[in-house]
Amino acid sequence: MRLYPSIGNVSYGGTAAIVTSMSLIVGFDAATASKATILTGLLIVAIADNLTDSLSIHMYQESERIESGSAFHATLSNFATRLGMSLSFVALVLFLPASAAVVGSIVWGLLLLSALTYLIARHSGRPPVPEIAKHLLTAVAVMLMSTAISYLIVEWTQ
Repeated sequence: MRLYPSIGNVSYGGTAAIVTSMSLIVGFDAATASKATILTGLLIVAIADNLTDSLSIHMYQESERIESGSAFHATLSNFATRLGMSLSFVALVLFLPASAAVVGSIVWGLLLLSALTYLIARHSGRPPVPEIAKHLLTAVAVMLMSTAISYLIVEWTQ
């Protein structure tokens, strides 16, 4: 069994943590949520969503009869990757002023996603630039949807 995570485990967990964290931050900001609310949401996602997602991966791998050591390694590396990525956004929100935290989180997230996409593209023999563009556009679309949902909810509840 390897002592380091595979690119597949890191890419799955990393992508989920990055895009979810950015979307949560911009969505809550659009709804004028407090810093405490944003931090709470990020930590809930970092722990609860991360654990359930890791458990789902583990159960799927068990159903596919993947060797238990490999399944456990994939589960653990997915959990660790998602937790680490999520906590980096928690640190940004915690230590930066609110407006800087939103911008900083978007910049940080897009840089992380670009770097991860670059590594995956190189690993799979694909040209990195089109892959990076495709993934960044998807992340921006998710953030725009999160912002739109927040604006709609704010309007409906006033």
